[in-house]
Amino acid sequence: HNFMKKANLLLLFILNLILISCGSNSDKKISDFSLKLNQSKAKYQLGDTMEISILNPKNKKIDSINFYLHDKMLSNKNGETSLKLILKDQKLGNQQISALVFSEGTTDTLQASIKIYNDAPPAIYTYKIINTYPHDRGAYTQGLEFYNDTLYESTGQYGSSSLRITNFETGKVLKKIDLDKRYFGEGLSILNGRIYQLTWQKGVGFIYNIKTLEKIGNFNFKQSKEGWGLCNDGKKFFKSDGTEKIWTLDAQTLAEMDYIQPTTNHTISTQLNELEWVEGKIYANTYQKDGVAIINPENGAIEGIIDFHDLREKVTQHPKLDVLNGIAYNPNTKKLYVTGKNWDKLFEVEIMKK
Repeated sequence: HNFMKKANLLLLFILNLILISCGSNSDKKISDFSLKLNQSKAKYQLGDTMEISILNPKNKKIDSINFYLHDKMLSNKNGETSLKLILKDQKLGNQQISALVFSEGTTDTLQASIKIYNDAPPAIYTYKIINTYPHDRGAYTQGLEFYNDTLYESTGQYGSSSLRITNFETGKVLKKIDLDKRYFGEGLSILNGRIYQLTWQKGVGFIYNIKTLEKIGNFNFKQSKEGWGLCNDGKKFFKSDGTEKIWTLDAQTLAEMDYIQPTTNHTISTQLNELEWVEGKIYANTYQKDGVAIINPENGAIEGIIDFHDLREKVTQHPKLDVLNGIAYNPNTKKLYVTGKNWDKLFEVEIMKK
């Protein structure tokens, strides 16, 4: 009798194990539904109509379907199994389509990756040099920004990274603080009388008093990989990290809220370095390329490219001379300035259609 009881308990135990293992396998079960897109390679341009269909080969009863693009729910009246969407206000770049299918008491999550490109190639611009000013040849320029007609600069390299206030007309460094040799200085931006400076690979940025350059705080990068470029529109910051993403940061907490991906009509760009806010657009240096991208901050569209390829030849050539990096726009005078890493000149330039 006791033996039977034990055998029954053992049987129950084995059955439970089987049930548990089935249960855990059911999470990985292959869905009865699949998601189909109307473009074979899932590549679209603004203006295209994207059609998303749910295939239901087993003719299961579907109660409702919720469609999402970039985590935003798409309106889907009457729980239809397909959806047509004209792409117009969407963010560009690599995006995710998701569908939640509610059917016969279960929920299936379907996903597909898509690429959304701009509908027009970038306009090509060239430049004219208006003025040339001296610039510290020892400055490995990473961040450059005007605030109340004064030029602030952040420089890189381990052991020689700094934050400076400069007189841009004479090239004289008026005030300078050196970063600890553990840090590689990167982009900088000024908002509400505070200077914010990124560092490259340590996941931290610094906050300074604008008058004394005294360090008054730190902020950490959570989702973004590294510190590259930084600018702001007066309300929020934009931060590049070397990937295809430019993050938007909360002005108070510096927390990463969302991102855009700089995209042309057929490519998604990476390695966007120093950033500058210019009359509603983001101007971005592309690392190792002598061009500046003009980016729409809403959707990431690269609307223009400024070709600066021969500007480097106009500075003193020396072994440490490096790429174009450093864009500063003075909103009071509407003048634009560019320089590079270890360049001995700062150029005031005028941009024109090529």
